[in-house]
Amino acid sequence: MTVAAKLEEVRKIYRTGGVEVHAVRGVSLEIESGAFLSIAGPSGSGKTTLLNLLGALDTPSAGTVRIGDRTTQGLSARTLADFRNTHLGFVFQTFNLIPVLTVRENVEFPLQLQGVAERGERRRRVDELLGEVGLHGLAERRPGELSGGQQQRVAIARALVKNPTLVLADEPTANIDSETALEIMRLMQQMNERRGTTFVFSTHDPLVMRHATRLVRLLDGQVASDERQGGLRHDT
Repeated sequence: MTVAAKLEEVRKIYRTGGVEVHAVRGVSLEIESGAFLSIAGPSGSGKTTLLNLLGALDTPSAGTVRIGDRTTQGLSARTLADFRNTHLGFVFQTFNLIPVLTVRENVEFPLQLQGVAERGERRRRVDELLGEVGLHGLAERRPGELSGGQQQRVAIARALVKNPTLVLADEPTANIDSETALEIMRLMQQMNERRGTTFVFSTHDPLVMRHATRLVRLLDGQVASDERQGGLRHDT
């Protein structure tokens, strides 16, 4: 089994005004490649902090975070940014698309950051993904001309275009209606099955939890349970 990410006795302490907040308390977790994993828990349980640690958006106060064969501790801000651009994809609840860019340009942008110089190669990869996520024919539109579900599809394509080690999705269904949320979960499940992409979700949405094949519940910054489950098939 190939491991996409591994956390060992990870702790994260925030200090504000002389007060220590223990957001993550000794979490150990191994995420296999191709996982479709949901991290769930109430507000304040540490799930967003854990996702930020996995996304190299933050570093642990103690313990080890390894993504692929690389640990994130001790890396400079510039190195961490390069690492994120190369190895990680992100899907946010607010989509985070660049409004002045077209759909194609939004999805292509990570490849430019990555230094994929050949324009034809960038266009091929972008157009292939836009077709896979059901946005064929919408490449020249701007985000403001799309529905919420279509914008989230653009965000998914943008996350996948780099062929990342890990895709991290923070509450991906929060700003869309229930029917669209189901479509988005089915789409990500298809990408997981077709491409073998590793997905990790932070969520409190039961729909996301039901689709996950592994459900990790956090409580007070610790793993309360870690269960394998069947997940819902994308045609369910």
